[in-house]
Amino acid sequence: MNSAKFALFILFFFVYSSTNPLFAQKGKPNHLYTFGHASAFIGGLYDGHITYGEIKPYGNFGLGAPDKLDGEIVIFNNKFYQTQSTGKTFEVDDHKQTPFAIINNFNSEKIIKIDKTINKDQLFHLLDSILMKKNGIYAVHIKAKFIAVKTRAFPMVTQKPYQPMAQLLAHQQFFNYENVEGDLIGYRLPNYMEGANISGYHFHFLSDDKTQGGHVIDLMMKDITVEIDELEGFSIQPPPTEAFQSFDLEKDRRNEVKAVELGKKS
Repeated sequence: MNSAKFALFILFFFVYSSTNPLFAQKGKPNHLYTFGHASAFIGGLYDGHITYGEIKPYGNFGLGAPDKLDGEIVIFNNKFYQTQSTGKTFEVDDHKQTPFAIINNFNSEKIIKIDKTINKDQLFHLLDSILMKKNGIYAVHIKAKFIAVKTRAFPMVTQKPYQPMAQLLAHQQFFNYENVEGDLIGYRLPNYMEGANISGYHFHFLSDDKTQGGHVIDLMMKDITVEIDELEGFSIQPPPTEAFQSFDLEKDRRNEVKAVELGKKS
């Protein structure tokens, strides 16, 4: 079975409608909820199809994207914050919609203090030594003092048909913050979840004063506290749209995903 067919198998095995019992149990402990489909989103399905208010009962921690790709979303302490391409970061209204979001009820099971200065590569290497299960699903919260953190956000798209995200990299805006305290909200997801989700590490940043944020590109930090929440399962609610029903899910977008995560072509 090739990777595209395997991704389809995973999708259809875990696809649930909003009436499924797994989604009826809102905020089920140790469970990751995906609203939307990552590959379809990165491929250009940027129109929102579910509100933040509808997602809120499923968790207090997570990541996402605004309607029409208008920046980045972070979910922290049951509040949703948006960082636009202007750099403006603010709490969003419940009635606004999202095309893609992942969320869980964060419950710290392991806390680790790190008393040295590390960069992003060193952070991921350290986390790999802590998150021992190769196929484990992990939510990760990191509190730190950031000597420097580089983030990005995409501008809103307005003209259809929307281009895939990898073709919009020239339009992303970068932000460089220095000497700021804040949080990293993110996940390490296993390879078998690729397609409907984004496997590997994925972090968004939010400053303590909630005025700075975005998708993390690079960082240098110290005085670090890492909290780990190992999740037991996941559910997917794909977009209930005609555009999704006709979207080509067999196309291999792994290189596009990598480029989007890094903020540049590999």
